[in-house]
Amino acid sequence: MNERTGRDISAACRRLKAGGVIAYPTEGVFGLGCDPNNQQAIESLLDIKHRDIAKGFILIASERAQLSPFIAELGVEIKNKLDKSWPGPVTWILPCSATAPLSVTGGKPTIATRVTDHKIASGLCVECQSAIISTSANISGEPACTTSQQVEEVFGDQLDYILDHKVGNLTGPTPIFDGLTGDQLR
Repeated sequence: MNERTGRDISAACRRLKAGGVIAYPTEGVFGLGCDPNNQQAIESLLDIKHRDIAKGFILIASERAQLSPFIAELGVEIKNKLDKSWPGPVTWILPCSATAPLSVTGGKPTIATRVTDHKIASGLCVECQSAIISTSANISGEPACTTSQQVEEVFGDQLDYILDHKVGNLTGPTPIFDGLTGDQLR
């Protein structure tokens, strides 16, 4: 371990709030994340992953209120779907708000969102008091990392902090559903 790797959620949040890109465990794989309102951090994340900005990102939160600035007003039917699956390992594509950053939405009228029940990922959102970007810890097109050691091997000193805890029990990334149609997209 080095000064960029540890088990301290507060340290990870401080690095994230300072504009850093961090790695942390999620339900099935390690995620890379940053502040969704920090364009420079998002650009760093895109560079680290070799990711096309048009793909957009998932936002994770510890509660639905943290997603409110990023999503449009939702109808009762969509809210009921969310209530049945959140918190939990389900990502929903929802209509985005007019103020949602284009670099997070990929320029689409929708945004990918999840209220996570993973203790560490949720704790990170609680500590930061906000939703954070969550994208799988991998170079685009490569397999996602499932341990902090793999993250260190792939990304080395490109990251500002690696939160060294275990991923959840999923065997891969979370399933993604379209909030309007209910169709499973992944």
